[in-house]
Formats: sequence, structure tokens, C-alpha cells
Amino acid sequence: MNHSTNKSQIDKITTAGLIVTLGIIYGDIGTSPLYVMRAIIAGADSINAPFIIGGLSCIVWTLTMQTTIKYITFALRADNKGEGGIFALFALIRKRAKWAFLFAMIGGCTLLADSIITPAITIVSAIEGTLIKNPRIPVVPIAVMIITLLFLIQKFGTKMIGKSFGPIMFIWFSMLGILGMIQLLQFPQILHALNPAYAFDFLTKYPKGFVLLGAVFLCTTGADALYSDLGHCGRNNIRITWGFVKICLLLNYFGQGAWILKNVDFVNEWTNPFFAIMPSWFLMPGIVIATVAAIIASQAMITSSFTLISEAISLNFWPKVKINYPTNIKGQMYISSINWILYICCIGVVLFFQKSSNMEAAYGLTINITMLMTTILLGTYLYYKHVPKYLLVLFLLIYLFIEGSFLIANMNKFLHGGYLTFMIGSILFIIMYVWFHGRKIKNSFIEFLKIDQYIDIIKALARDKSIPKYATNLVFLTKANRETDVESKIIYSLLNKQPKRADTYWLLHIDILDEPHVLEYKVTQIIQGILIKVDFKIGFKVQPRLNLFFRQVLEEMSRNKEIDLLSHYVSLRQFNILSDFRFVIIDRIQNYDFDFPPREQFIMDIYDILKRFGIGEVRSLGLDTSNVTVETVPLYIDKETPVLLTRNDLTKHYG
Repeated sequence: MNHSTNKSQIDKITTAGLIVTLGIIYGDIGTSPLYVMRAIIAGADSINAPFIIGGLSCIVWTLTMQTTIKYITFALRADNKGEGGIFALFALIRKRAKWAFLFAMIGGCTLLADSIITPAITIVSAIEGTLIKNPRIPVVPIAVMIITLLFLIQKFGTKMIGKSFGPIMFIWFSMLGILGMIQLLQFPQILHALNPAYAFDFLTKYPKGFVLLGAVFLCTTGADALYSDLGHCGRNNIRITWGFVKICLLLNYFGQGAWILKNVDFVNEWTNPFFAIMPSWFLMPGIVIATVAAIIASQAMITSSFTLISEAISLNFWPKVKINYPTNIKGQMYISSINWILYICCIGVVLFFQKSSNMEAAYGLTINITMLMTTILLGTYLYYKHVPKYLLVLFLLIYLFIEGSFLIANMNKFLHGGYLTFMIGSILFIIMYVWFHGRKIKNSFIEFLKIDQYIDIIKALARDKSIPKYATNLVFLTKANRETDVESKIIYSLLNKQPKRADTYWLLHIDILDEPHVLEYKVTQIIQGILIKVDFKIGFKVQPRLNLFFRQVLEEMSRNKEIDLLSHYVSLRQFNILSDFRFVIIDRIQNYDFDFPPREQFIMDIYDILKRFGIGEVRSLGLDTSNVTVETVPLYIDKETPVLLTRNDLTKHYG
């Protein structure tokens, strides 16, 4: 697919696309009115008009600067053949900025940590609205039950309920706007919050103003989803729907602020103005809609986690794990291990914090770090796109200052719960860092040989009837990018481990590209009919199902009369039996007599532990285990064996 086709797809505007966009990407940022104003007033020493209007002004300009300008205006332009997100952005620059992997890892890990807290805080916040009617309602058990059901249905896919996400979120945002407008009309002075001077006063004149930036920041959590889901929704669909969503969000925030100022004497730190602005007759329907919206927000975060891990695997940031595709919807996948890790952590968060107000302290810190990492990577991308330096410097100064300020304010939450998600993000980072560097250390021992030196040997081996035939078609996986090279481990397996005679030898090479959805291949006959190399070029978002891909190659080559797929055994060929194939997967293991330097040995020890939790190369590549041989060869093959022993019996004579 060429770039112009991708560009037309991501810029295309359709009614269906607008509805799907509403349902997919605005769950997190769209449910923030459930708790943002409550978090602000909970931290207030006293509540008055300048304080509330100042807090609202901070919300207005945070949504404008962070979401509208940074993500909608800048980030959506940094598409990788139509795909967005922190890993897609990293893939755009990784060849020129090799150091950028560290920032991509940190951003990816904190984004995953955010996926754990989002279902907990949104669902609990929605259910807590019922306490207004009945303070005895068991919020935690209900939340645990809903979260459990949500994670249970993931393995079956969300195709059916997914179709309703858009219309439901349209109802949700319309409800936000209407409820806010009703209150706004009764207290229009609240619109003074549009003036940024009130935000400046809020931060400078109130003792806790700067600290409360951590609460204000909650209004923009989820902005990263606008960029991450670029490939699913399209740039213009996101930009148009964001206009509608932002208006509805601001109307609701203004409405909550107006209600607070009209009811100052009745407001305390436990008041949730989101539910307070609802008419009493609408409270229960409103709670139901809020709960459904919270579930949709949670579903969006779970789905994005699966996508994130899938990309991490392709970028060698995560151990290979089993990925299922429960529906035929593009991009929808299910990763069992990640699903249950998220579930256990999410339930743990609910049981540990009990109330959504307690979770607010754990929320925001990690996503703040994600946004900082995105700013650094986006600045690097703009640098390589030769954006004028004064604009690049201005962009970095503004956003590093804004997000740095938010980070300092959010650090105030660290001891009050922020440590939990920070700790989860740190564990995820250790996994990514160890896996990435473990593979890098292992790959540093790869030795490539010139295949020309072995052509005569391979020809002789294929014709040597004194060696039992190992398979008619013998398939090896190779990391050699060049057609002239072959890995030493393949030659070692072919000639030294056990001489393997076959009629045809295949070398399969997989090249993971920086583009997301490429799926191409090239065939090279190194020795006509005896040694054939197939190079697969696969996008980093494509699951490398090698068995399926190789079968397609064989069928196409057979149709073109390039190979004969019928069995080479006379007894079987007469009955049109297909030829046999055997894959040899070679795993390099550390030699007993070879030690890494201490730091590398420590990384490799953890790497080996993580490897046990993965599924291995056979399953990850979708190979049929019935025709696969897994061999181990030394990681380090030293051709020059040092002389360690001296023979002392050569002078003795025996009668």
C-alpha cells in the first residue's frame, strides 16, 4: 500500500467513521468529568469564585494546549503510514536516533500502567453516584463484578458490543453538554474561565494552586489515545469529533463550576458536582449512562494495551506471547497473558483504594510521564523533518515546561498512591529493558559467513546418498539481510551438529519494517532448486504468521513452475502426495565455559527467566509443531580452541 493511499484513508471523513471515532478514542478523556472537579475542590482550603473560575480556566487551557494543539495539531501529523502512537512514532525515528528506544520504552510502560488504573477509577466513580440515593450500596463488590465480566468477555472479542460504542458515547457527550448548559445559563459569569489570566492567578495566588495542577491534569488523561488510534479512526475524523467532544466537556465543567458557586455553603470535600448537577429524576438514568461510558472507556484502554504489547513484541521490547484474533475486525486482538495481568492489577487497585477519590492520587502521574516521552520523541521527529529550528525550540520549551510543571505537581501524589502505578510502570520498564538488551547482547554473537564458500559443500551434501535423507525440504530461519551471507549457526547445524541431507534447503528471513502494514516477499535462487532464500518484509503491526506466509509462497512458486511440490519419493509421487517439509529452529545457549561481563551476565540471567514465560519462536511464528525440530547450539563458537593441556606421555615406550 503506497503512502498516498494511506494518506487518503486517514484523511477520509465518513459518518460511520465519525461514529466509530466517538466510540473508540474518547472513553478515557470523556469520562474525566466524573472526578476532575471533585478532585480540585477536595484540595481547596476554601471555595470561592476566583478559586473555582481559576481552576476551570486551568482545565480550559490544559485541554487546549495539551489536547488540541499538541495532539490534534502536531502529533496527528506524525503518522507512520497512517498509524499513530508512541511506538509508531519511535519506529519513524529509530534508525537515525538509536537512543530514542529508552524514551519509547518509558512512554509505553507508563501508558500500560495507566491502562490498569483507568477501569478502576472510571467504573468506581460511576457507581459511586448511587450513594446519593442509598449510602449503603456496596460499590466495591459491584465494581469488581463489572470489571470481572469486562475482562472475561475479551477472549470472545467485542465485535457485537463494539458497534454500539459510538451511539452510546454520542448520548454520553450530549448528556454532558446539556446538563452543563442548564447550569451555565443560570450562572453565565462562569465563562470568565475562558480568560487565561484566571488560570495564572490560580497558580500564583493560592497556596495550593500549583499542587492542584495534579488534579487539573486529570482532565487531559486519555489525550494520547487520540494519537494512538489514528490508524483505526483517521486524522480528520478525530479532528472533527474532537470539536464536538471538547465543547461538551467544557460545557459540563462550566456547569459543575456554576453549581458549586451557587451552592458554596453545601459543598465539601466529599461532594461530587458531576452527579449534583443532575435533576433528581434523572439521577439513576444518568448513573447508568455514566457506568456504560466508564465500561467503554475501560474497554478502549484494554484494547489499546493489546495493541501496544503487539507492537512491543515486533520492536523486540517484549517477550513473544500468544496473540489471538477473536473477530475479523482489523486490529482487534486478544492477548491472554496481558488480559489477566491487567485484570489482577485492576482488581488489586479497587480493593486497595476502595474509593475513587483515593485512586485520584495514583492516577495521572504515569500518563504525565507518557506525555513527556511523546514530546521528546515528537521533537526529535520534527528535527529530522527539518522543521525551522526556532519553531522546534519554541515547541519543546513550551511543552517541556507545561508537562514538567504537571509532573512536579503530580509528584505530590507519589506518597498518596502515585507510587503504586509508578511501581507497576517500573516493573514493566525493567521487563522491556532486559528483553531489548538481552536480545541485543545475544545478537552481538551472531557471526555471518560468506555463503559462496559453502555452495560446493551444500551441493555435495544434497547428493550424498551415504547420509540418510533428513527431509525433502529443510527450512532454516536466518537473520542475514544480505543474500551473500549465512549465519554460522546454520552451517554448524547443517554440517557439524548432524549432517542433514535434503533435496532443497530453504532460508527464510523476516525483516520487520518501520512501516506498520507492509506484507511483501522476495525469492532468490542461490543454488537453482537446491538452496532458495525467501525474504519477507513485514510491517511492525503485522503478526508474523510464518507458516501461513510460507505456504502462500510455495503455492505461488508452484503455479509459476519454479518448484515441484509433489513428493520426490517414487512410491508417493504416483499418488500425487505432496512433498515433506521440516523446519529447524536453532536456539543459541550460553556455553558452560563462557561468561559475560557481570552487568551483561545479570541481564542475561533475567532474560532467560523472562524467556520461560514467553511462547518460544515456534509458536510465535505460527509453525506446525509436528514438523519442527528445535536445536541448541553454543552461543559462542570459538574456532581457535586455546591450548590448555600438555601431553606428557609421548616419550614413553611400551614393550
